[in-house]
Amino acid sequence: MKSILSVALSMSLVSLVLPALARDYKLGAIEIGAPWSRATPATAPSAGGFLSITNKGGAVDRLIAVQSPAASAVEIHETKMEGAVMHMSPVDNGIALPPGETVELKPGGYHVMFIGLKAPFVKDQHVPATLIFEKAGQIDVEFIVDALGATRPPAHR
Repeated sequence: MKSILSVALSMSLVSLVLPALARDYKLGAIEIGAPWSRATPATAPSAGGFLSITNKGGAVDRLIAVQSPAASAVEIHETKMEGAVMHMSPVDNGIALPPGETVELKPGGYHVMFIGLKAPFVKDQHVPATLIFEKAGQIDVEFIVDALGATRPPAHR
């Protein structure tokens, strides 16, 4: 009897913790995985945001904008190598999301750029943002802040 109570208590605790760990979102045919960012130094003017977007639908959609109260502006950026020099610039017309494919926004590639931070990003903070898609509409998400210099989402280490 004691072991049944222990198992029941453990399952109850797990069910309370799992929603707090859930970091995936769904908007129609669009699935958003593991939004995350890095902690920033106190004087940093900007921060990057990263996530995966899968289009399970039958037509192309686009991530066309991102908004957040944590920054004065938010842009979708791409990092490219031009010769031996790395350049980062805003993406015109958003990011195409072909049907049946996943697009990764990650360090060194496409990413969300939070510009004019209103406060530094601190490890374990949840940064609210709204992703806006051309066809699917918009969805509120939270970017979980990991350590300064992190290279992938905390859950994937």
